Amino acid sequence: MKQKIIIAGGTGFIGQYLVKRFREESDAVQVISRNASGITWAEEEKIRMALEGAEVLINLAGRSVDCRYTEANKQEILQSRIQTTRRLQSVIEQCSIPPKLWINSSTATIYRHAQDQAMDEDRGEIGTGFSVNVAKAWEQAFFERPTPRTRKVALRTAIVLGRGGGVMQPYINLVRFGLGGPQGSGRQVFSWIHIEDVFRITRFVMEHATLEGVYNTAAPFPVLNEQFMQVLRKRIRPLVYFPAPEWLLQLGANLIGTETELVLKSRWVIPRKLQAAGFIFQYPTISEALDEIFAGD
Repeated sequence: MKQKIIIAGGTGFIGQYLVKRFREESDAVQVISRNASGITWAEEEKIRMALEGAEVLINLAGRSVDCRYTEANKQEILQSRIQTTRRLQSVIEQCSIPPKLWINSSTATIYRHAQDQAMDEDRGEIGTGFSVNVAKAWEQAFFERPTPRTRKVALRTAIVLGRGGGVMQPYINLVRFGLGGPQGSGRQVFSWIHIEDVFRITRFVMEHATLEGVYNTAAPFPVLNEQFMQVLRKRIRPLVYFPAPEWLLQLGANLIGTETELVLKSRWVIPRKLQAAGFIFQYPTISEALDEIFAGD
């Protein structure tokens, strides 16, 4: 049976992939975004009509964090997440038949820099700093008001790997241009997830009506940064590769307009609750994920 799927913020890397996969399974997908390709955020009545009787609302909306953390950018990163989440809450409250399920994006960055122990949903320790504050405020906006007829799940998503977008191309470029060694110390933990497993987790949550609350969306086998770069080099086979010390990363981040935190923070996150619920990853290891991404190259 065709299901009605609403994706807010559906024009980014993850959103486009989810739209494609749901449509491949013959679901009726509608997108809410800032541009005119779908329903725009200014069209509140159209948003309400879209949400009426929907199987699921998936909210991915929020400005990219791949930028310099100027005060203006920080405000936009924060407000773009909080305002869209609260806006959707308000529209759901107006629905006669609200969505059965609301999945809101969150981030694995909410946990502290961790090199001593893995972070799961119950024992994980929340960190400090701007990115953590954004994640906390985002989840607070999501859970602050109840939706008695709509189940809520927040997915604390790790770094998403897949073809044609996201972080893969910048990492591939680093290796091709000779900077394929470890970044910083190389000992920071790299938690990741293949984009197909993001889709499969979304499906899994839809199909298991008892799941609610917060779930870590990360592959079960994170790796060290130096291990990730090693398996990446095996697929690209650069003639030379050099490490990227922290000072060089800082210089490069300034040049391309981003922050070193995206590379240097140790995110050691495990999907304990998903696995306890019975979810099986299609790409549990970094080698399996990269084999799929590089297949045919």
